[in-house]
Amino acid sequence: MSVPATAPAAVLPRRRGAAAGPSLLSALARSVLLLALVSVVVFTATELLPGDAAELRASPGADEEQLRLLREDLGLDAPAWQRYADWLRALLIGDPGTSMVNGRPVADALAQRLPATLGLVAGALLVSLPLALALAWWAGNARGGRGGPTSVLTGGAALPTVVVASGLAAVLSGGLGLVPPVSLLPPGSAPWQTPELLVLPVLSLALPTALFGGGLLAGAVADTVRLPHVADSRRRGNAPWRVALVDVLPFLLAPFTRVAAVTAGGLVAAATVVETLFSYPGVGSLLVSSIASRDLPVVQATALAAAAVVLAGLLVGDLVAALTEPRRRQAP
Repeated sequence: MSVPATAPAAVLPRRRGAAAGPSLLSALARSVLLLALVSVVVFTATELLPGDAAELRASPGADEEQLRLLREDLGLDAPAWQRYADWLRALLIGDPGTSMVNGRPVADALAQRLPATLGLVAGALLVSLPLALALAWWAGNARGGRGGPTSVLTGGAALPTVVVASGLAAVLSGGLGLVPPVSLLPPGSAPWQTPELLVLPVLSLALPTALFGGGLLAGAVADTVRLPHVADSRRRGNAPWRVALVDVLPFLLAPFTRVAAVTAGGLVAAATVVETLFSYPGVGSLLVSSIASRDLPVVQATALAAAAVVLAGLLVGDLVAALTEPRRRQAP
């Protein structure tokens, strides 16, 4: 990537060398450690849920002996530390376990629901990331810079997902009748085969995400547009689109990648709410139904998979930032 001749030394790209290696390795090691800690948190949280699958599966009026036998059959009678060790050992060989409710492999349940959630998150990213850049450009160039415009974006991003989804459903479905009020996919169909079913859930995720990402990037835009090479490009009469794409955008690559990673993780978490609201058959709705039935293997595998997606996105952000983020050149 070429740097304009008038760019100051403070924003010159980092030289590739020995410094990048340890940072990349440390980012990878940190992600692995965080995933291990998340597995402990997920397992502990499911242990603290009131009741268990045996109580929900037992016939009405079952006595303690029947509950004890059912817990033995489900493997719930072992100590928590032993069940965690067995679960972790199985995960390391690629076996997330079997559902306590229907006896189906958890991997099959996730494989069936995952494409729907990935399609939803991908659609929300395609809408939210360009919109976040546009909002950041507006806020970073507006009079007052980081103050008022950024506060507007932050305030909009603070709206609960339920409120945004309800408002969109009321306008686009109830008022205008443009899209269906629910997003039940036909059996065996991919999300992109019925795009009208994706409109409400995608927009419900994308709009708050774009506001949030725009608020995060506004400061980076405000700093970049004040650099000497940007002012020089404007003085030469270059079109605003050329200033944005050629002189500003390359310096936003590292922060934009980090924002994209954070927002992707947020979308995975928010998808649970949106999928439940619109009856969308994804991983989020599977998680909610599994919590209600205390199907611990499904809950644990689904929550850990979502956390792994978040950490993978953050790791990619760290790796890109390590290769592209500017640093100050040391004086000889």
